[in-house]
Amino acid sequence: MERLRLGVLGCSNHYALRIAAPLKSSLLVEPYAVASRDEARARKYAKTTGFSKAYGSYESLLADTDVDFVYIPLPNHLHLEYIKKAADAGKPVICEKPICLNANEAAEAAAYCQSKNVSLMEAFMYRFHPQWIRAKEIVSIGELGELLTVHGHFSYMNKDANNIRNKADIGGGALYDIGCYTVSSARYLFGREPLRVVCTLTRDSAFKTDVLVSGILDFGEGKTSTFSVSTQMCPCQRVTAIGTGGNLSIEVPFNMYPDVPGNVTISVGIGQRVIKTEIADQYLQEFDAFAESLIQKAETPTPVSDAIANMAVLDALFKSAGSGAWEAVQKY
Repeated sequence: MERLRLGVLGCSNHYALRIAAPLKSSLLVEPYAVASRDEARARKYAKTTGFSKAYGSYESLLADTDVDFVYIPLPNHLHLEYIKKAADAGKPVICEKPICLNANEAAEAAAYCQSKNVSLMEAFMYRFHPQWIRAKEIVSIGELGELLTVHGHFSYMNKDANNIRNKADIGGGALYDIGCYTVSSARYLFGREPLRVVCTLTRDSAFKTDVLVSGILDFGEGKTSTFSVSTQMCPCQRVTAIGTGGNLSIEVPFNMYPDVPGNVTISVGIGQRVIKTEIADQYLQEFDAFAESLIQKAETPTPVSDAIANMAVLDALFKSAGSGAWEAVQKY
């Protein structure tokens, strides 16, 4: 079967580090073209990451009729613009998280792609890893009893003033970059949307980005999720889910290694066990699943409605950080 040809907008370090290698083994996706606003940079990047074509503008790549779908890892403030331009060119899109800067933009992007009859999916790769699929199964079958709370933590150290994550005017900051994961994973395990949230937020005095964010998500009926995320803290990540009959913990929930098994620790009344899930590259799983949906003309593996709902929670968290009060999560 002929593979779908992928075009990437931007010479992304994230793509080069985490996605380029696994896609070499894909039976469904061919890394085909990359674009930069600097053509010389695009050509150099293409050689090192395995693309056969390089373009000096994003628009030139989108005009290439041989590109079957595109991946957008651009800075957050450019997502809506280039989702629309890709849709205008008839290109389905995987867009990096957060899909846009707020839920209104996300809904606008979704509606625009629907009007052009192109698929759009937010790139939450963690959901495709076997450890998360197994964790969701364990919660769903009731092994933990009634799920009551989910605790998430995600942090790293980054004080580089030139890094896009430290630029407030283009959508940098901890809540956009990694808080979206802790919110998404709690929503995924509960299988429902929070009703209201409360949040505290600390900003860097120079960058003006949020560098330490903590929040509570109220899912109703006594069910809650708490999280803390930081861009200026030691690297650490963990998700724990606790119910009336037991708890589970995912050792490396988000930046999971591609070459070792996942570890999901389960504690129930009869004892504790560690489930070692199969070795898998979550980025390969993600791109292959999206390509398969295009080939089969099926719904995207993660619906765009999920991306809109996640942004609605982030909107409420930002609002709460400003008001100092509980804020309702808007429905879309």
